[in-house]
Amino acid sequence: MTGADVLLLALGAVAVGAGALVVGTQHLVRAGLWLVVCLGALAGDYLVLTAELVAWVQVLIYVGAVVVLLLFAVMLTRAPIGASDDLDRPGWPAALIGGGSGLGLAVLLIHAFRWSRVDLPAAGTADRLGEQVFRSWVLPFELLSVLLLAALVGAIVLSRTDIGRPGAPGAQRRPADGPPARPEPAGAVADEGGRA
Repeated sequence: MTGADVLLLALGAVAVGAGALVVGTQHLVRAGLWLVVCLGALAGDYLVLTAELVAWVQVLIYVGAVVVLLLFAVMLTRAPIGASDDLDRPGWPAALIGGGSGLGLAVLLIHAFRWSRVDLPAAGTADRLGEQVFRSWVLPFELLSVLLLAALVGAIVLSRTDIGRPGAPGAQRRPADGPPARPEPAGAVADEGGRA
């Protein structure tokens, strides 16, 4: 076993542990931060496997964009970030399903390769990867960017408290038999006659 194998296994253990903490924690912001650790460990695995471009794409897109977008959406919508008794469920069903899925994937991998050595093809280049992404996979790539943009716009709209709610700050009240009332200046004080 070489040093690269040990490093690969260590980073894989960090990724699996952080992934378990993502789904196991009851705080949404902490789950996002553990997701950063998990995705960073995966980027380290890509570096060990000499796929530097994929590693930096992982860091830039997933850690730098998706997780930040998730945290901004949580902050903008003022969603509850702490533990919630009415939403929390016991962890054993998730552990059972996750363990069963992992066991099934391990059996499938062992059955497919039977511990045989596989000769890797020549290392790819950024030119070949860019050609594949922007020719064969351009539609999913663009759909993902539109999805992220829609999520950000939706978070901004949900965070606005003055849209469509009567009586919210900034909303004008209309008297029953007249034109809309003019908003009063911030420092105006009414006198005895009711005038500002």
